[in-house]
Amino acid sequence: RHTNLWTTRTPSRLELTYLATADALCRMVTGGEFPHSGAPTGLRRGAPRVGDGVIRLDVDGVVTYASPNAVSALHRLGHLGEVVGASLAQIVTDNVRESYPVDEGLPLVVTGRQPWRTEVVAGGTTVSMRAIPLTEAGQRFGAIVLMRDVGELRRRERELMTKDATIREIHHRVKNNLQSVAALLRLQARRLPDGEAKVALAEAERRVGTIAMVHDQLSQGFDETVDFDSIAQRGLNAVVEVSANGAPVHTVTNGSFGRLRAEDATSLAMIMSELVQNSIEHGLGDAGGEVRITIERHPDERGQPMLVVAVEDDGKGIDPDRRPGSGLGTQIVQSLVGDLQGRITWEPVTPHGTRARFTAALRPIT
Repeated sequence: RHTNLWTTRTPSRLELTYLATADALCRMVTGGEFPHSGAPTGLRRGAPRVGDGVIRLDVDGVVTYASPNAVSALHRLGHLGEVVGASLAQIVTDNVRESYPVDEGLPLVVTGRQPWRTEVVAGGTTVSMRAIPLTEAGQRFGAIVLMRDVGELRRRERELMTKDATIREIHHRVKNNLQSVAALLRLQARRLPDGEAKVALAEAERRVGTIAMVHDQLSQGFDETVDFDSIAQRGLNAVVEVSANGAPVHTVTNGSFGRLRAEDATSLAMIMSELVQNSIEHGLGDAGGEVRITIERHPDERGQPMLVVAVEDDGKGIDPDRRPGSGLGTQIVQSLVGDLQGRITWEPVTPHGTRARFTAALRPIT
């Protein structure tokens, strides 16, 4: 009711082109020619967006219309001349340097011959292109090319890849340094005549090796989380090999730790190493026996993941004259469990043996 019917409205070139393109796409949908079944569906270059630049090509690949966003994208690639009336393939070819890698699908996109996607690197930026051929009764009469400047996005991706590689390299070097420290402790232990000093250095070597094992696992991944089941198994085998002294020790593991944050993995590896060693040395002794590990996950009262682990042996049981917590290893365990906001208890097992049970509040993995 507020339209002045006496004044004629002249549609813009953009509106006319968009309406004609929409009509062509609707006819293709009606005829079963759109969407194209062979078009790539990868997520890297993204789906079409409202802000994408639009270029309309004729059957020969000549630009008949270019939206302002499309012209801006081509300017960022280095093209400063006219766009309408020029060949899109020629525009892209003139601005792509030989030193940049070229996608093999580029000719199909810039000529509009196939429903394909590609990226062009030139002028210090990256432009994503997506071609949609326009057909009528199976005959191609043109195409539209959607383009978007993704240079900033690709730059951030490269920064993340560099950051991930740097973090992995740091973990690798930390692991190497810790292994060097463990080797020095081992050499020093061999030179000592005192048995107690040798045992102390051997325990220090084992603890350093446990931390090195976690960093070794972190150096092989792409994030700051690890599959702790593999770390636990490697650590369990190492502790049994060092602490058993030839006694037959059988280990059983029930449950799964799953993936953990790096901060939790280091503390948890130390806790498991100390508890298993205590079970073998003080619980089983020279007679050998079985060490059973049970892992459960329960949500706490706030719904956060809570890890519940029990390490049980079938040895001689708790020494009533030796209070738990008096040894260095037990003190380390209590300190690390406290850092994980958990609790630990020791209790006898019927008919004989000891069970150490602790909880740990895990940091959520984002």
